[in-house]
Amino acid sequence: MGIKIIATNKPAYHNYQIIETYEAGLSLKGTEVKSLREGGCNLKDSYVRIDNAEAYLYNCYIPPYKPAGKIQHDPYRKRKLLLHKKEILKLMGKVQEKGLTIIPTKAYFKNGKAKLEIALARGKAKYEKRQAIKERELKKELSKKFKGKIKL
Repeated sequence: MGIKIIATNKPAYHNYQIIETYEAGLSLKGTEVKSLREGGCNLKDSYVRIDNAEAYLYNCYIPPYKPAGKIQHDPYRKRKLLLHKKEILKLMGKVQEKGLTIIPTKAYFKNGKAKLEIALARGKAKYEKRQAIKERELKKELSKKFKGKIKL
């Protein structure tokens, strides 16, 4: 079956420096799964918080599934992430360090199961963002100039 990517969090790569990534399962309701299969999901402003040794995804928008009628889920409800206890404890320890946070980077189906790639990340300062943009533009300009003769 393989992997079917539903959504990616592109602003996360611009605003954060990714340190580590983890794969977590999602505990979802039936209408949420069907809505995800249609390709609807927004990870832009979402984040992960650990409460009572359990990881939860907050502020992730999964649109209502229209054919379900009146029986709908709350599009912004908090969703439990399925991680091993060791991973949760490791993340708890690292988040307590200064400036680290947990953000979702990608939502996808893997072998029919809904998965979420979460990342341990550190926020970038403004000058780091500008520097990354300059480097990206320079690489683009060089690749145009040499048209694939060198690899960056």
